[in-house]
Amino acid sequence: MDAATVEALLRDHLADCDIAVNGEGANYDITVIGAVFEGMRPVKKQQLVYGALSEHIARGDIHAVNIRTFTPAQWQEQA
Repeated sequence: MDAATVEALLRDHLADCDIAVNGEGANYDITVIGAVFEGMRPVKKQQLVYGALSEHIARGDIHAVNIRTFTPAQWQEQA
């Protein structure tokens, strides 16, 4: 599995989000920015992203992920 494939999986589940995936093999750094995260607790945000990848994590295609999630306002604060 490569970063482009992971990104495509995420885009299928989080269509209205900006997504960046870096990494290779089975380890990825994932950043997702979207209004879908408004009002969600951090754990819920992570669960939403994990949900898109759960099958591949269970199969071992993806071993480790570092997930960063932001609302658009939170992302602007980072800049």
